[in-house]
Amino acid sequence: MEEKQHIGQLFDRIAGTYDGLNHGLSLNIDKRWRRKTVQQMVPAQHVLDVAIGTADLTIEMLRRGKAQQVTGLDLSKQMMAIGKQKVDKWALTTRQSPITDVQFVYGNAQHMPFDDASFDAVTCAYGCRNFQNLDEGLREMFRVLKPGGQVTILEFSYPSNPLVRASYDIYFTHVLPLVGRMVSHDKTAYSYLNKSVKSFCWGEAFAQHMREAGFSDTRFIPLTFGITTIYTATK
Repeated sequence: MEEKQHIGQLFDRIAGTYDGLNHGLSLNIDKRWRRKTVQQMVPAQHVLDVAIGTADLTIEMLRRGKAQQVTGLDLSKQMMAIGKQKVDKWALTTRQSPITDVQFVYGNAQHMPFDDASFDAVTCAYGCRNFQNLDEGLREMFRVLKPGGQVTILEFSYPSNPLVRASYDIYFTHVLPLVGRMVSHDKTAYSYLNKSVKSFCWGEAFAQHMREAGFSDTRFIPLTFGITTIYTATK
């Protein structure tokens, strides 16, 4: 998919409206999805949050005590700038230290600028389908994870129920791109979201990619009729 070659620029363009659209278009269900994802995590000292974006997942894991320190990786500098503001605001209200808790790193998930076995856990929320090569991204997650560490991934999937799928298709094909275009003033970003979800693997197929990357004890939990899925595995 051509847009994946310029994914950082795409998210830079919509960074200012990203959070509002995400929460509004999902009726705030996305917040519950992230909470459930963090609930599946084993507490870890140092977590790598791949495709950290505006840091919603990072803040949730810090809030729930699932991470003491987070390094976030992303290709969108604008998304990370907003994420840093949100982390600083959260840290100020909770009297935490944003400098020692979270670091933002610009980089490609398929060529991570980290040594082998650098992190106690790895997370990724809605980033895997944006990889140019999913298998390379998963292998990099495996490489930088310490032995025995957990990977936790939240990603869109496709509902299996025919009625839910029909409604989902209408929403993703017509409603979401239209509203996204009107609010973000970007003609392509939310059409890309629709295409990226439909063309991506999910469920057992995604779990198999994780196993091929080296992960074991791979499990997945569909949420909200299968609209999104949590995947966990260990190294």
